[in-house]
Amino acid sequence: MQTAIMSLTTSLCALLLLLSSSSAEIFNKSWWNSTVFYQVYPKSFYDSNGDGVGDLNGITLKLQYVKNSGINAIWLSPIFSSPMADGGYDISNFTEIAPIFGTLEDFEKLVMRAHKLGLKVVLDFVPNHTSDQHPWFQKALQGDEKYKEYYIWADGKNKDDKTPPNNWLSLFNIPAWTYVPSLKQWYLHQFGTIQPDLNYSNPEVVEEMRNALKFWLDKGVDGFRVDSAPYIFEDKELRDEPRSYAPDSTPDQYTYLEPIYTADLKPTYELFGSWRKYLDGYADERNLDQKMLVMETYSSLEHTLEYYDYDVLPFNFLFITNVTNSSTATDFKNTIDLWINSVPYGKSNNWVLGNHDRPRVASRFPGRLDQMTMLSMILPGMAVTYNGDEIGMVDDRNISWADTQDPLARIAGKDHYAAISRDPERTPFQWSAEENAGFSTANSTWLPVNPNYKTLNLQAEERSYQSHYKIYKTLAYLHRKEPALIQGSYASFTTNNGTVLDVIRSSDARTVLLLINFEDDISQTVDLSDYNLPAIMKLKVASLGSRSSLKEWVDKKNIYLPEKAALIYTSFNIQ
Repeated sequence: MQTAIMSLTTSLCALLLLLSSSSAEIFNKSWWNSTVFYQVYPKSFYDSNGDGVGDLNGITLKLQYVKNSGINAIWLSPIFSSPMADGGYDISNFTEIAPIFGTLEDFEKLVMRAHKLGLKVVLDFVPNHTSDQHPWFQKALQGDEKYKEYYIWADGKNKDDKTPPNNWLSLFNIPAWTYVPSLKQWYLHQFGTIQPDLNYSNPEVVEEMRNALKFWLDKGVDGFRVDSAPYIFEDKELRDEPRSYAPDSTPDQYTYLEPIYTADLKPTYELFGSWRKYLDGYADERNLDQKMLVMETYSSLEHTLEYYDYDVLPFNFLFITNVTNSSTATDFKNTIDLWINSVPYGKSNNWVLGNHDRPRVASRFPGRLDQMTMLSMILPGMAVTYNGDEIGMVDDRNISWADTQDPLARIAGKDHYAAISRDPERTPFQWSAEENAGFSTANSTWLPVNPNYKTLNLQAEERSYQSHYKIYKTLAYLHRKEPALIQGSYASFTTNNGTVLDVIRSSDARTVLLLINFEDDISQTVDLSDYNLPAIMKLKVASLGSRSSLKEWVDKKNIYLPEKAALIYTSFNIQ
């Protein structure tokens, strides 16, 4: 397997690689292995009742669009009861629907409709903490000892209300402890003060959360995306964390400390391993498809990969954290190979391009959106898309302080909010050039619609002869249906002095070739005559703006690549 993904420096190496390479994906039978996984941010997807906020019925109305796009699984960002102080990631009831999204009956209809269309439905689950408005925490504040043990409390270091138990910092760049005068103790919150951490050393908490999982499984969900997975357990001795010495980090920033006592602890992995077994048992007893359990973790590669030891799938964020618009073909190759080389034999790969917490793909990689989409769809494993990225939506960096919703941005203040706000990537989906981009009939929407909606919208892209959306749709179907991509071998190399990235997927007599020109201003010709490819190949997909200069059929000895182009060629037997 290692040989299958080493860099190729000679034609002999290339031939040997293609003959011997074998993706682990051949052996993984999980339904999500070749899935196109689509994140829906409910508040911004589609508003069915004209209140300016997206809702469950709006999602249901748009499921046919999702299906038509070649997607076969959706993940819903939190829809549970919540004061919405952190976009629904502050949950006040794990088994109720937030009224702004609709009712439990609306959710049941959504699941039924999705399943009728052949779509899987995965929920965003937030086990690390609750809202401070959750009945459990409210009872804890009243001194109820049972529910006080549901959370993590400690005395101040100096037994006062001024000095926290230790130096731990919240991911929201504030101290991780808040003092409650009536109880004369501090409670832990690794996120906002309104999000107290649950105590998973308490078996009753473990049981409560397992019951919540079962509640949604009984409603027909197909799995869970687990938010903030690394932070479930903390050091019981509450030891101070050491300095990280991260560049430009200040004492009030989370990155100022090395989170060796608050993240990636062994019991966290063990808990999720037990959840994996529970989901498997639930599915087996009912003769259902396996249930997904995927982790959100921005941990080190070593810690991220450790989830595989417990048969749990971690999201792969390397396309978000390890490459930028200035990265070279070699940088991309090394990033891809780092992940594929590291994933245990027989386990699933996945490629996350974006989400609600990071700038959009088209904003991070201007002019190279199609390139990134092609990579996620051609590489082995699951492709993960954030809603709106399929049409090339970009961040709206002009959202005013008055319109800002993101709590991280609000904490930063009026002078600094714009630099860290996550609102720009959360603006409403741009369905058409109609008012509010066809998202809502309200006078105003919960976040302003990006003003570019009049020209950048789904309806315009559907009508256009060529568009990001049509490219995405073609790739999604190819990703899910083509044997060379579902179970084929994988090889990557660079050509033309490291300026072109080449990816080959092969299965039996079928071949898919991806070529990306990393030169922004220079067209190139690539000679792949030394590689085990069909002599003549057919153009399948070309990045926007490059197709008009290309021939439908090419000789592998002479493949023309326009500047900045990303192209996919296939063997003649692929339709």
